[in-house]
Amino acid sequence: VLAWFEEGEETITAFVEPFVILLILIANAIVGVWQERNAEDAIEALKEYEPEMGKVYRSDRKSVQRIKAREIVPGDIVEIAGLPAVITTCLALGTRRMAKKNAIVRSLPSVETLGCTSVICSDKTGTLTTNQMSVCRMFVLDKVEGDVASLNEFTITGSTYAPEGDVQKNDKNVKAGQYDGLVELATICALCNDSSLDFNEAKGVFEKVGEATETALTTLVEKMNVFNTEVKSLSKVERANACNSVIKQLMKKEFTLEFSRDRKSMSVYCTPAKASRAAVGNKMFVKGAPEGVIDRCNYVRVGTTRVPFTSGIKDKILSVVKEWGTGRDTLRCLALATRDTPPKREDMVLEDSTKFADYETDLTFVGCVGMLDPPRKEVMGSIQLCRDAGIRVIMITGDNKGTAIAICRRIGIFGENDDVSNRAYTGREFDDLPPAEQREAVKHASCFARVEPSHKSKIVEFLQSCDEITAMTGDGVNDAPALKKAEIGIAMGSGTAVAKTASEMVLADDNFATIVAAVEEGRAIYNNMKQFIRYLISSNVGEVVCIFLTAALGLPEALIPVQLLWVNLVTDGLPATALGFNPPDLDIMDRPPRSPKEPLISGWLFFRYMAIGGYVGAATVGAAAWWFMYADDGPNVTFYQLVRICFYFFFLSHVFFKGQFCT
Repeated sequence: VLAWFEEGEETITAFVEPFVILLILIANAIVGVWQERNAEDAIEALKEYEPEMGKVYRSDRKSVQRIKAREIVPGDIVEIAGLPAVITTCLALGTRRMAKKNAIVRSLPSVETLGCTSVICSDKTGTLTTNQMSVCRMFVLDKVEGDVASLNEFTITGSTYAPEGDVQKNDKNVKAGQYDGLVELATICALCNDSSLDFNEAKGVFEKVGEATETALTTLVEKMNVFNTEVKSLSKVERANACNSVIKQLMKKEFTLEFSRDRKSMSVYCTPAKASRAAVGNKMFVKGAPEGVIDRCNYVRVGTTRVPFTSGIKDKILSVVKEWGTGRDTLRCLALATRDTPPKREDMVLEDSTKFADYETDLTFVGCVGMLDPPRKEVMGSIQLCRDAGIRVIMITGDNKGTAIAICRRIGIFGENDDVSNRAYTGREFDDLPPAEQREAVKHASCFARVEPSHKSKIVEFLQSCDEITAMTGDGVNDAPALKKAEIGIAMGSGTAVAKTASEMVLADDNFATIVAAVEEGRAIYNNMKQFIRYLISSNVGEVVCIFLTAALGLPEALIPVQLLWVNLVTDGLPATALGFNPPDLDIMDRPPRSPKEPLISGWLFFRYMAIGGYVGAATVGAAAWWFMYADDGPNVTFYQLVRICFYFFFLSHVFFKGQFCT
């Protein structure tokens, strides 16, 4: 509109500059939209996430603080022309590279935050291990004489979900149905269970439906085949749950008392499915952590009879459980028990979970199974990479302390001969410490066992109070507060939608090595950002000096708006974007994590860029003035004339009136 009323210029000439500016703005918008679409594609159809909170560093606080986005003020943000597009491009490229490595970033700023991660708090099952649980050992009681008990110990072959394997005793195959204790153990495994097996015909493999621990028990029942079910003629689809189906026809599951962390067990209430077996009566079948279940047992099953549970028998059972849990295989043990005379169903208040522990009392111990969840092959190398990079790895698990420590030794968090007295705690031991000692424990610990989701939040708080940048993993609804509180919340791809929403990153493959790869990518992105931000600063300082000098000396306008936009978008933007493509340095994971307080540009570095920018700006003005006053093909005007006549007039006079003087 202003160009339409411009005087002294032809109509077409007046519209050139606005038209060029409009084209540049449109091009800038197109580039921004295109990069944003690329970032959205990398997120792979995850729900759009717009954080309502921002992270700022202010002088009144010693560390980064989270504030509401609407409370961010101009002092929190200093922006260089062209910088938003370049940073968005760099982060979007990093997001795409991470997505190819199964790390799906839900918040672009968290890509850069990964680079200063100093502590990774990781769940064990499925992240450090394969989550391919399989029962490899089990025992029932053989004989009991007073306080002395002998056990029948068995090993089970096969380490996948395929219902193929043998039950062995003393390295010889045996039929599980010949042992009354194993028949009842198989009954508990089949009924106190909400999982099943499924044969994937497309992949040709057996897969779990439900929790890995329960699926391992389902597979055990199929291997034991205590009722000698004919399975050879069955298809693989029918074979998946054939033996479990036989047991479920004998007893009917009425309801389930769900697992809770306080009692560390779950149970089912079952009734006879056939009138002919009504003499069996109603029963409750219980499974859970050995230390929790055994404390509520008053009897032990020996064959088909039950005998009082003495302290000697208890010590014998617990010693075997400890041996299995702390051995090289670091088995996860589950105790199996029954309540032969449970309360009547109408007398039980199922809506009140606090009473479940009262119903699971007066139990009879039947046996114990040991499961193996082997570590992922790449975990040891990833943990060593973290150690070289100065990143502490903390394993958080629901297993008992002995099992957790043994796994930490196996995967390299602890050395074989390390003293772990002040580096491993259970949730209960941690709660018993005063706050000051809890903080010290978190500063040095690398293993927490038997923890609850609330412990994760406490651990994050103490780590943040020590100025650590924490990455926390989780998959359940109860993990959401800890994921939200941590600088980098990492949800599992197999986790709940709530956990994913609360996180900044999702692991599509639930693999710990993916976290380490994401940290490496975060460090590389920060290095690239540092390079192009420094480049843009030096360039922008040159522009400012150039404009300031021309104004101070009274020279014609050095950079008209179109030229300024061209410099910012093309001359600055494209080379800066190219810097974002640089591959990571070979030794990037050999350096300690950077401090979040580390300035992007130090005082000396800022002085250098000011000097460089000043030199560029001064040289630009000097070159332009030299051309006007001394160049053979220039206007050859005096300085007096130069500071009083506009750039466009001299340009036209050079073209159309060469050789004439202007007064």
